[in-house]
Amino acid sequence: MSGIVRVRGAREHNLKNVDVDIPRDALVVFTGISGSGKSSLAFSTLYAEAQRRYLESVSPYARRLFHQLTVPEVDEIDGLPPAVALQQQRGSPTTRSSVGSVTTLANLLRMLYSRAGTYPPKAEHLAAEAFSPNTPAGACPKCHGIGRIYDATEKSMVHDPSLTIRERAIAAWPTAWQGQNLRDILVTLGYDVDVPWRTLSKKDRDWILFTDEQPTVPVYAGYTPAETRRALKKKEEPSYMGTFTSARRHVLGSFANSQSPLMKARAARYLVNSPCSLCRGKRLRRASLAVTFAGRDIAELAELPLARLLEMFRPLATPPRSKHERDVVIQRIASDLVARLEVLLDLGLGYLALDRSTPTLSPGELARLRLATQVRSNLFGVVYVLDEPSAGLHPADTEALLRALDKLKASGNSLFVVEHELAVIRHADWIVDVGPAAGEHGGRILYSGEPEGLKGVANSVTARYLFGNERQPGRVRREATGRIELEGITRNNLKKLDVAFPTGVFTTVTGVSGSGKSSLVTQALVELVARELGQDEPERDEPGASLDNLELAPAVPTQGRIAGGLAGIKRLVLVDQRAIGRTPRSNLATYTGLFDGVRKIFAATPEARKRRYDAGRFSFNVAKGRCPTCNGEGFVMVELLFLPSVYAPCSTCKGKRYNPATLEIEYRGKSIADVLALTVDDARAFFDDDPAVCRALDVLQQVGVGYLRLGQPATELSGGEAQRIKLASELQRPQRGDTLYVLDEPTTGLHPFDVDRLIAQLQLLVDAGNTAIVVEHDMHLVAASDWVIDIGPGAGEEGGTLLYCGPPEGLPNTPGSRTAPYLAGAMSS
Repeated sequence: MSGIVRVRGAREHNLKNVDVDIPRDALVVFTGISGSGKSSLAFSTLYAEAQRRYLESVSPYARRLFHQLTVPEVDEIDGLPPAVALQQQRGSPTTRSSVGSVTTLANLLRMLYSRAGTYPPKAEHLAAEAFSPNTPAGACPKCHGIGRIYDATEKSMVHDPSLTIRERAIAAWPTAWQGQNLRDILVTLGYDVDVPWRTLSKKDRDWILFTDEQPTVPVYAGYTPAETRRALKKKEEPSYMGTFTSARRHVLGSFANSQSPLMKARAARYLVNSPCSLCRGKRLRRASLAVTFAGRDIAELAELPLARLLEMFRPLATPPRSKHERDVVIQRIASDLVARLEVLLDLGLGYLALDRSTPTLSPGELARLRLATQVRSNLFGVVYVLDEPSAGLHPADTEALLRALDKLKASGNSLFVVEHELAVIRHADWIVDVGPAAGEHGGRILYSGEPEGLKGVANSVTARYLFGNERQPGRVRREATGRIELEGITRNNLKKLDVAFPTGVFTTVTGVSGSGKSSLVTQALVELVARELGQDEPERDEPGASLDNLELAPAVPTQGRIAGGLAGIKRLVLVDQRAIGRTPRSNLATYTGLFDGVRKIFAATPEARKRRYDAGRFSFNVAKGRCPTCNGEGFVMVELLFLPSVYAPCSTCKGKRYNPATLEIEYRGKSIADVLALTVDDARAFFDDDPAVCRALDVLQQVGVGYLRLGQPATELSGGEAQRIKLASELQRPQRGDTLYVLDEPTTGLHPFDVDRLIAQLQLLVDAGNTAIVVEHDMHLVAASDWVIDIGPGAGEEGGTLLYCGPPEGLPNTPGSRTAPYLAGAMSS
C-alpha cells in the first residue's frame, strides 16, 4: 500500500464530522447496514470531490457541458487520485445501446467486416461506419436502424367494434373536449356517429382512421345530428370552426411530438410494431448485410452468445503464416476480441449476445459489462468506486467478480467498494465500517483497518455476521398444501420443462445468472397463473414494457400450461424491482398510504379545525395547500444563459412544497414538511401513539428501509428499495391466506442484518396461509426456505434444466449444481 487518502471533517448527509485514513492501491470495502452512511462517504464525499477537482481543471467552456456538481461537505481530503464510478443502474433507456456498444466489441467487429469481410463481386469497399445501425451510412433506410416498424392499425385503435363513435369506439382519440370536437366534426361531415362501428363501410372507417386530409368545417356544439344538418342548410353561424385529424395522425403525432410523458405513454398503447420488411429486423442497409465473415453477415454474428464468439475467434488469434494484409488484420482484431471476451466469460456473461439491448439487462449484468471494459482499459493510478458490484450475482459469479477486481488492483489502481456481500468483505485488504445504525443513528466510523481487526468491534453489526453466528435459528420445514403443476414450459432457454411449485410454503428458485430462473418464475409462472385467474398480468421491467422500449420486439409468449394445483390460489402478486413511481411527486409515504393517516392527524389539530382545513389541505398535489410557485414540487428549473439548466430549491417555499398558511399548522412542533423530512425510524418515534401510522412504519422498518425519508422521491429509490416498499404495502393488507407472492431477488442491496428481517417477514406471510416463490441468490435466505428449485447447470444455452426440486438439505448433494457448494457452506454456518 503506497499511500493514503486522508479525509477530515466529512459531514455529507448523516456523516458525523468523520476523520478517516484510507490506503491507496488496495481493495477497500465500506461496510455497514443500509443507510449507515457508507455511500455518503464513498460516493457523496470521495468520488464527488474527485469529480469536482477534475472538472475544475477543465476549461469553463467545456465545463458547461457537465452537470453542475456541488462541493461535498468536508473540511479536507488529501492524496485523492482521479476516480471512476461504477454504480448500480438500469440499462440505457434506448435500444440502440447494446452489449456490443457498452463493451466496444461492436467497434472491433465493424472494423473486421470493413477490412477483412467477404464482399460480393464488384461491390464497393465499405467503411466501418456502414456496419453500424446507429449511423446514416449503415442504418436501414426504411426503419432507420431500429429493425422494427411501428404503426397504428384499426385493431389497435378500435378495441370494441360494437360501440358507436359517440360511445368512443375509437379508443385512440383524445378524451374530454378534444374527442367531442372530433365527433362533432364527423357529424358536420355527414358521418353517422350513432351506429356500431362495424356497420360503417370500410371506406368510411379507413377515412376516419387513416386519412391525411385535415378539413376545417363549422361545428355546432351541443347540436344533435338532425339539428346540425338543419344549421348547415340554413348556414347558421357555427360555435367555431373545427379541424379534423384522423385517429392514426393523432396517435403518431402525439407519440412523436408531445412533451408530456403521460401523453406519449397513452399514444404508445395504440401502436403496434413488426419486423422491418426491408432489413428483416437486422437494422442495416442491404449493402452492409451483403458483406460476410465466416459465412455470416454482421447481424447474424451479433446474435451469437459471447461464448460461441470466443470459440470462433480463438483459432484466428494465433499469428498467421501468411503476411497478407487481410490475414494480419484478422489476427490483430481477433486477438483483441479474444482478450476482451475472456474477461467477459470469466465474469459469467458468456450467455449474452452482442445485439442484446441494454434496457433488457439487469443492473448486475450491466455493472459486470462495464467492469470488464475497465479491466481492459489499462488505466493506472485510478480510484474505482463501486456500488455493490455483487448485487444480483450468484456466489459463483461473485468469485469471478473478485478475480476481475484483483486484476484492476494489480494494474496499480485503488478500489473503494460499497458492499454487503460477506464474500467480498472477507476478500478486502482494508475495511471501513460505518454505523452503528442507519440514518441519524449512523454516520460514524466504527473501524478502519485490516479485516481481522473488525472482530473486536463490539457495536459493529457487520462484525457479528462476518465472524460470529448471527443468524436466525432453524425452523421446522412446512408441509405443502398442494402443487402448482407446470407442463411443457418453453420460454427463452427453457425447453418443454415440467416443474411443480408447492403451495402453502416458502419456495426459493436458484441458479447462476442467466440460468433461466426469471424466465421460469417471473415470466412463465406469472403469465400462466394470471391468465388462469383471469387477472391482468402484472406490469414488470422487460422488453416492450416501457414507452422508451417500443421499438423492441414484443416478448414471445410462454408455451406450456398449468396442469393443476391453483384451487387454493385466488390472487397473484408480483413484487419486483420496478419503480414505484415515475415522478418526484410519488414517494414512500404516498405509495404505502401512510401519508393519508399523517394528513388526517394534521387536519385534526385544533388550529386546523379552527381554520376548517381538511386532510386535502396537507397534500402537495392539491392547489389549496401547496406552494403556488413550484406547484408542490419543492424545486424549480432555473435557465442559465450559456450554462445548463439546473434545478434549485423553490425560492418561495424553500423546498418545503407547501404555502405559508399550511406550514403554520404544526403537530408536536413540526409542520407537515418537517414530517416528510423525517426518516421512517424517526417518524416511528414521533408518531408512537397513533396505531394506524405506526403499523405502516413498523412494517417499513421490518423490511429494512427505516433509513429512508418519508418524502424521499420515488425517482431516488433503488430497485431493491422500491421492491421492499411494495412488500411493505402488501404486508399491511389483511391476510386471507389465498395469495401467491412472487418476488425477484428481494435481498438486493441488503445487509445480512436486514436480510434476516426480510426473511422473518416472508415467513409471516407464509404462516398466514399464503404461498411465496422467491428468485434468489442469497444462500441464507435459500437455507431458510421450505423448498428449493435449482435451475442450471450454466447460463444461456447451458442452462434451462431442472437440476433439483426438494427441501434445502438435499441440494448440496446434487451433482452438476453450481449452487450446491455455496448452500452447503451457508447451512453449515
